[in-house]
Amino acid sequence: MGTRGCLAANDWICGEYLHSRSQELIDATVQHVWITAVSVAIGLLVAFPLALLARSRPAFTAPVLGLTTLLYTIPSLAMFSLLLPVFGLSAGLVITGLVLYSLTILVRNIMAGLASVPEEAREAARGMGYGPGRLLWEVELPLALPALMAGLRIATVSTVALTTVGSIVGRGGLGNLIDDALQSFFKAQVLTASVLCVLLAVVADLLLLGVQRALTPWTRVRTRAAKAVG
Repeated sequence: MGTRGCLAANDWICGEYLHSRSQELIDATVQHVWITAVSVAIGLLVAFPLALLARSRPAFTAPVLGLTTLLYTIPSLAMFSLLLPVFGLSAGLVITGLVLYSLTILVRNIMAGLASVPEEAREAARGMGYGPGRLLWEVELPLALPALMAGLRIATVSTVALTTVGSIVGRGGLGNLIDDALQSFFKAQVLTASVLCVLLAVVADLLLLGVQRALTPWTRVRTRAAKAVG
């Protein structure tokens, strides 16, 4: 069957579908990227102070970790149902749910990164007159970046996948196309939207990996030194 008839034949791979529905695919992809980026950014802004609170006051560690873990275990349908009276059928409903799901990953990795900072580095900074704020921003956070960025990468890839669940309220980006296509078993749309989701996750992970490498040049120096010694 030629490309011209692939829509009528309901083929999985269909160039005619890509050509005729290109704007629809672009709009869904843009919405998917926007919801994912906003959700991860807000999640990071919420997770950071929670991690600092749990670290500075050990009594809060178990409640913070327990609550974020509990939120992650709530099924998406139940989560959206709980949030629906507050946000209605809006993008805010989906974004809030995704933010809550991202917290368990982000909080744990921020805490792990800060805990991995060598105590001698803290003592040296304090000896140079660094106060708590300066110590955090200029010493601890740079050294914690590898673990923090690892958590951010996991949270981003996870959010790319979870964004599709927003299709139940019409705010799922590429998930909207997948949901619509499944109802009529429109093969080309199911495959194309699914592949685009995977590509978004891969591209986002690679971009964040590049940012991580740019922000932590000392890790590459250590790796090269270790290879040279080996």
